[in-house]
Amino acid sequence: MQNDKKWTLKSIAAHLGVSNATVSNAFNRPDQLSKEKRQQILSACKELGYDGPNKAAQSLRRGTSNIVALVLPDSVEYMVSDPVASSFMRGVASVLEESGNNLLLFSGAADNLSSVVDFVDGFICYGRPRNSHLFEHLSNVNKPVVSVDFNLPNRASVNINNEHAAYEVAKSAIASEDQRVAILGLRLLDTNVVCRVYDEHLPEDLSTSIAHQRLAGYKQALQEQRVNLASDLTWNIPESSEKYAQLAASEALSMEPRPTVLLCMSDLIALAAIRVANTKNIKIPQELKIVGFDGIQEALLHQPSLTTIQQNSIEKGKKAAELFLTRSTEKVMLSYKLLLGQTS
Repeated sequence: MQNDKKWTLKSIAAHLGVSNATVSNAFNRPDQLSKEKRQQILSACKELGYDGPNKAAQSLRRGTSNIVALVLPDSVEYMVSDPVASSFMRGVASVLEESGNNLLLFSGAADNLSSVVDFVDGFICYGRPRNSHLFEHLSNVNKPVVSVDFNLPNRASVNINNEHAAYEVAKSAIASEDQRVAILGLRLLDTNVVCRVYDEHLPEDLSTSIAHQRLAGYKQALQEQRVNLASDLTWNIPESSEKYAQLAASEALSMEPRPTVLLCMSDLIALAAIRVANTKNIKIPQELKIVGFDGIQEALLHQPSLTTIQQNSIEKGKKAAELFLTRSTEKVMLSYKLLLGQTS
């Protein structure tokens, strides 16, 4: 029969007539007690409604919790549904679980880390936080931090060369100066709407996020090929999803004259653009070339196969977790592959 009293280690030990250490050992160090003695104490505690020593207090005393916070750039609901993000999380989880650590998913929509900072061993941050307060907190927190797809001073990081990858995939789709190119960008602006992006809306430094790095790579390829990018042919798409990508692609492919090349900042955006093109009976790649970015499975299996940049998101997650566990400050640049498909 349970007792409504709020038991503590000290009070339960006094009630049972044993030492604090004996109760603690019954829960945490069974080898220190006989099997009969341990079972006797655990049974009595269960009957009284005592579940054992406070785990949070134990963690604070040890200075470690075996919990790592994975800071996500968007809501947890959205991130677990995104194939690139979910592959990254699988990579992180596989390494942490093998080492006896647990993973806490933390939405980057929060203003700061104060609600979890005392209860985790550190942070892996996937994507540069759009919230400047969160960015500052991660920069200054007195715990290990590994950044992914961006850099923090004196912290470990994992990246690919997004600018050069975007340059390569754009160059593969541009064959002549008379191409009319449109860019379907992913989070070029800090807004939740699909809209045109003009140069005055962009930061002067295009290295601040992977979206801006990819844009810089596209622009370099266009400049080298002497292809003019019209001021009204770049779109912001707030998330890599079918509904938003279709809106931007439909608008782009309804223009006159129509674009002949679509540079898409994710495979999901590119696949949505292909579906829009099909509804308009636009022939790919004869009338419209489309390239993506990420190399997700759906893009590789699609017919026609998508020209894209393949990055190994699972490997990226594993490397981030390894850097965290070794408390490294190394900045790692992973490789990628240009996959020439049938859409360019």
